[in-house]
Amino acid sequence: MIYDLVLFDVDGVFLSEERCFDTSALAVWELLYGPHFLGMSGECFTVNPTEEEIRRIRRDVFCGDQVLTWMKDRGINANWDMVYLVFTVQVCLLLREVQEVEEAKVTSWLREGIDENALQEVGSLIKQHQLSFQPDFKNFLHFFEEKETALNRQELLCYFNQYSKQGFDVDTEQFSRNSDLWRIGHSVFQEWYLGEELYTQVPRVRGKKGYVYQEIALAEPASIGNALEKLKGQGIRLGIGTGRPTIETEIPLKELGLYDYFEEDRIVSATDVVEAEQAYPHYAPLGKPGPYTYIKGYLTKQSTVEECIQLPLPLSPDQGKRILIVGDSIADYLAARKMGCDFAATLTGLTGQAARSKFEELQADYILNDVTEILDIFDID
Repeated sequence: MIYDLVLFDVDGVFLSEERCFDTSALAVWELLYGPHFLGMSGECFTVNPTEEEIRRIRRDVFCGDQVLTWMKDRGINANWDMVYLVFTVQVCLLLREVQEVEEAKVTSWLREGIDENALQEVGSLIKQHQLSFQPDFKNFLHFFEEKETALNRQELLCYFNQYSKQGFDVDTEQFSRNSDLWRIGHSVFQEWYLGEELYTQVPRVRGKKGYVYQEIALAEPASIGNALEKLKGQGIRLGIGTGRPTIETEIPLKELGLYDYFEEDRIVSATDVVEAEQAYPHYAPLGKPGPYTYIKGYLTKQSTVEECIQLPLPLSPDQGKRILIVGDSIADYLAARKMGCDFAATLTGLTGQAARSKFEELQADYILNDVTEILDIFDID
């Protein structure tokens, strides 16, 4: 047998990313137009947008998905990071206008960090000074200065510190994945995705129904289950390495009857990654395209954070070549290569079949139209 362990991503492999992308767009939209945040004019905020409104909001926020593709190509795999990047670009553009009338306050926010109170105060200043600012989502595609190589995830998350110096002449280290602004975007995404019943904190506004129960499988669930069952029947161990939190992984996979095919100790989610980052902040960030998620699945959840981080990489061929990682994104590919493992790309992610040329260029070991074709790798009927 070629491989004895297969580790799968979830989004773009088993589940469509569409609802997560919709939710990311709604989170950015709320941060801009919600009266409890910036409260900008031009949109009527509601917790129950129609499908038509969701389509329009996503089309506007992500410029017809051009922004999503741009981020995915640079290893941005977590929806929380997407919300943070897209919203913070608009905040920076807005602060350029606010600076003309309230320079001292803008300097203070940049140096000390932007929290919810700061966002509300910015919103009040927009009204007080009758500023005409409106979001310019297309600007995102030109905002980040790239030279010979594309910026990676960590460089993007911290890019606004550099922008603060260049655009405002303010030195700061407040922009990062551990910032108040990132955490605000994270919590707003969670409110939309989980809905009021599952969200464990007090929601800022009530009435959100949640999208976690509206997930769409990327192939017939019975066909996916059949493929997983046949792999297990060959003695192959199955695990998961996902950027979703635990609850967002369990609920839809259980609803589709797929969860129990995976070893409990090898189901690694963003919850595990965040816990590791909180316990050992000097190791952060640990999410994809870093290999931590998949290393944890390889060593199992019985392993410590130190054991995962200190594991010599790439793995020796007799170890790494026994592991197959299955994902839809460049972030998954990069994680697999850092581990020294083979990689199977599924063409069921954001760009669908259009991703084939990219994965051919990267020399992915296998390219699958959907996850059920994994049986061909093992020559299983």
